[in-house]
Amino acid sequence: MPSVKRPRRGSKAYYPRKRSSRIYPRISSWKPSSEVKPLGFAGYKAGMSHAVVVDSNPNTKTTGQQITRPITILDCPPISVFGFRCYTKNKSSFDVLSEKFDKNLSRKMKTPKQPKKVEEQLKKLPKDATSISLICHTNPTFKKKPEVFEMALGGSVEEQLKYSQEILGKEIKLSDVFKEGDLIDVIAITKGKGFQGPVKRFGITLQGRKAQQMLRHIAPLGQNEPGKVRHTVPQAGQHGFHRRTEFNKRILKIQEGFDISGDFLKYGKVKGDCIVLDGSIPGVRKRLVRLRFAIREKKTYPIDIKYVSTKSKQGA
Repeated sequence: MPSVKRPRRGSKAYYPRKRSSRIYPRISSWKPSSEVKPLGFAGYKAGMSHAVVVDSNPNTKTTGQQITRPITILDCPPISVFGFRCYTKNKSSFDVLSEKFDKNLSRKMKTPKQPKKVEEQLKKLPKDATSISLICHTNPTFKKKPEVFEMALGGSVEEQLKYSQEILGKEIKLSDVFKEGDLIDVIAITKGKGFQGPVKRFGITLQGRKAQQMLRHIAPLGQNEPGKVRHTVPQAGQHGFHRRTEFNKRILKIQEGFDISGDFLKYGKVKGDCIVLDGSIPGVRKRLVRLRFAIREKKTYPIDIKYVSTKSKQGA
């Protein structure tokens, strides 16, 4: 009798640990909303600093005391909407019904080909479409080529269609989406480390002094029966440049510019809208970071900011 086959059970966590397909991530899951507005935003990582806040969490040992928290500053220039795309859901995928683009594209971008009879297709959309997403591009201040990505909308299909037609060719600002105190998820591509061995990649223990030619290797690859190497065995391979998601990052401040004494190291000055986030996020400076409303929202407590460090590390 042949052996019975079945799909594997359980999660493989971060496997396979391979390079991301591009330098900025895609988002496939969004928090649903009844309000008609974009469900996310994007910004560039400028740098980090620290802030002194009063801990209001009653479940910690430092309740009511002043503590120091690391903060991350994201430069968030306005996002331009140059098109929208309509989807219908099938059993296992989403199919594109129609799409429409703005005729006057900025930043010398090539105008995509318009589908035939676009207006006639849009009239039938509320009956056939299940969702509509915006096609946007960023407006970076330190380079010419923008990033292009899709962004989901909240509300019903009729409201999404009306909003998409109104916002086409215009810009979305940070204040139109998020506000101070919101919990967001940060999706980014981590810093790349290249091809690394199992010690740096997995943190395994070095071999003893009597090991022969096996100082920074694992000893056995596995058992004789069955004769295969399991995916749980630490081996050399790509380390870093992975797509990772940080859940429940709190927005401490949304302000215009970050008044720092000098410039951010390897970035420069932040003059436009920016986000001050609690904690650290993946990625390197000048890399695009995607933001969305938290899909695993947790309980938060009010926060009282006493001091924000504006000392630059430039030249340190």
